Formats: sequence, C-alpha cells, structure tokens
Amino acid sequence: MRRPIVLVPACSQKTGSHPSYAAQNKYVDAVAVGARCQPLLVPPLGDNTDIESLLALADGIMLTGAASNVQACLYGQETLDPSLPEDPARDATTLPLIRAALQHGIPLLAICRGFQEVNVALGGTLHQAVHTVPGFFDHREDKAQSLEQQYAAAHRVQLEKGGLLAHILDGASEIQVNSLHGQGLDRLAPGLHVEARSDDGLVEAYSIAGAAAFALAVQWHPEWRVEENHDSMRLFSAFGLACRVHRDRIP
Repeated sequence: MRRPIVLVPACSQKTGSHPSYAAQNKYVDAVAVGARCQPLLVPPLGDNTDIESLLALADGIMLTGAASNVQACLYGQETLDPSLPEDPARDATTLPLIRAALQHGIPLLAICRGFQEVNVALGGTLHQAVHTVPGFFDHREDKAQSLEQQYAAAHRVQLEKGGLLAHILDGASEIQVNSLHGQGLDRLAPGLHVEARSDDGLVEAYSIAGAAAFALAVQWHPEWRVEENHDSMRLFSAFGLACRVHRDRIP
C-alpha cells in the first residue's frame, strides 16, 4: 500500500545567483522517518498554485519553519524591522492552502513559521518581536552557537490538561522544547484552542477546534533529529496516523 502523501510548501531563496525553491532537509526527513509518509515539495507560486489539484493528491500538509517572517500587512500591522527577511510568495501560497485544507478535512501539522501562518490565515495576529513585549522572555536562539546548541532544550512548556497534545504525549503535563523564534502569537485566531504555553504565558501550541481531521501547530522544532526525541516521534507518528486514515477513507 502506498505511503500517504504529505505536501511540504517550500520557501523562496537564492542558490548562488539563481532564485530557487527549497525546504530544509530536517523537515522533509521528519515526514519520511517520523510520520512514515511520502513528502512532496510544493513551490510557492502564489496565484499560480492550483490548490485543488494539490489537495486531490494530499493526505496531509506540513508547514515548516523558515528564516522569513509572515508579512505584517497580512495581519493589519506595519513592519517594525524591514531588515528582517520576508517571503511574500510563500505567504501567497500557504495562507489560501491552509484555509482550503481545513475545508477539505486534510490533516495539518504546522511548525514555527507554519504555526504563525495558520494563526494569520485564520484571522489572528503576531508579536513581531516577542523579546520587546513586557512580560515575555527572549525566545530567540544564539546564532553564534553550534546547531546542536541552538536546537537543544531551552525551556519547558506546560500542556493543557485533556488537550490533544497532552493525549498524544501520553498525558504529560509539561515537556522541554527548543526555542528559535523572534516572533510569536499575539491575538489567537477564532477557533484555535491553546494546547501549550511557556512559563511566560506565550502560546506555544494550539489545535483547531472543530477541525474534521488532525490539526495541530507548535512553535518549537520537533523535526530536529526527530528520531532522538520521544516526544517528537509521538507527535509525528500521530500526524502520520491521521494521514493514513485520510488515505484510507471511503470516497
């Protein structure tokens, strides 16, 4: 039986002098190894994306993290720091894809930028610089450190009792997570249910209330060396199971 197909929207970048579309290996590998699904990269073509054709193929969608930020104009704000990278082509692709996927009942897992994209796509807003907001910690990584240090556990998140994430993680009340983000959730979009918060109160995970299929988003990076982290493997396994259920549905 074929593996479920999981769409992985790519980012815009340059390879040398050439514009390119790409996704980091760790995300693609986590879909293949952690979820045991077949990843399929989707170029960020914006209005030239045939969303219905993609969703006809898809058994799941995973939204990755990225160096770029969601454009502030998409949630009604002006950009505070124009030096930070944006990816308008990705925004123009993922936001309508998210809304269509939820309408079609396709399983969705969103990570970091993807976590922020879903909130914006459904009408929420972001803090553009969490570390400048009174009461919140600095959730950014130290880029002078090695990748191993950057992706090491940085703080705990407390899980909502009885929530989807707590269920996936065998009833855990808290877990340790890495932290590599400058932006974060401000106003939660309608229909999103908080699944975890950091000790400063920042939302670190949410599910989508009333979704027809698995729909979960996390701010941290469970894809990093997924096989070495039991919590990450449980998360990707649950997503993979949902994708298999979608694959096997009766038309």
